Amino acid sequence: MLEILLLALALAADAFAASIGLGSTHKSDVKPQFIKMALLIGLYFGVAQGVMPLIGYALGSTMLGWFSEGAAWVAFVILVALGIKMLYESRSVNDDETRINLSHKTLLSLAIATSLDAMGAGFTLNLLSVNAYLACLIIALTTAILSVLGAYIGRQSGTWLGSWAEALGGLVLIAIGVNMVV
Repeated sequence: MLEILLLALALAADAFAASIGLGSTHKSDVKPQFIKMALLIGLYFGVAQGVMPLIGYALGSTMLGWFSEGAAWVAFVILVALGIKMLYESRSVNDDETRINLSHKTLLSLAIATSLDAMGAGFTLNLLSVNAYLACLIIALTTAILSVLGAYIGRQSGTWLGSWAEALGGLVLIAIGVNMVV
C-alpha cells in the first residue's frame, strides 16, 4: 500500500505543479469563481490521472505474458525514464504556460498532458500485488486533492513551488523503479 501512495504522490506532482501555475493566474477576488475553478482543476486532473493508469494496466497485462521474465526491468526503465523526464521538465519553467485561458478544452488538454506519465506507470501495476482499480482510485483522489490544493497555493505564492514539486515526483518515480529490481 505504501508503494501505491508513493506512486500516487509522484504521479500527482505534474498536476500539482500545473495547478499551482493555474492558480497563480487567477486574479479575481471573487471567492466563488476561484473555488469553482479550483474544483474543476481537481476534477479534470483527478479523472485523467485515474483513467490513464487503467489504460496502461490493461496494455501491460496484455503484454506481460510476452516478456514476463523481463517485466520488472521494463517497469524499471519506464519509471526511471518518467522520473528523469519529470526532473528535466522541472528545470524548464515557462511563464507563458501559466498565462492561459481556463476553458474546458484547455483544462482537458492539460489534464491529458499531465497524466501521460500515469499511463506508463500503469503498466507497472501488473507487477505489484495490489488491486489495480483501488490503486487507480487512490491515484485519482490524491491527484484531485493535490490539484485543488495546488490551485490555492498558486493563488497565494505564485509559480515558484511548481518546479520543486515536479522534481520531487521524478525522484520518487526513480526510487520506485529502482526498488522493483533490487
